[in-house]
Amino acid sequence: MAAIQYYDVILKPVITEKSMAGMSEKKYTFLVHPEANKTMIKEAVEKMFDGAKVAKVNTMNCDGKTKRRGMVYGKTAKTKKAIVWLTADSKDIEIFAGL
Repeated sequence: MAAIQYYDVILKPVITEKSMAGMSEKKYTFLVHPEANKTMIKEAVEKMFDGAKVAKVNTMNCDGKTKRRGMVYGKTAKTKKAIVWLTADSKDIEIFAGL
């Protein structure tokens, strides 16, 4: 596969009750490219959001759900989540400001 650029790493933010509660602690959750590693995610967040300084990144691979249509079984696509912790002196990520 071609090299992953920083704007291809972060796919979309995860908007759940648990992820919204973590924002007060400067903890943000994103869906990321399945082949992205922690250093790529850290660089992407710091380049995409001005003033954001990443302290640490936790990642998790989520398997696809098993779905059924009639007698045929299939799976949805696998995903990867990243939980990004910002430093105390870092600016907040403004994409979540209106929520």
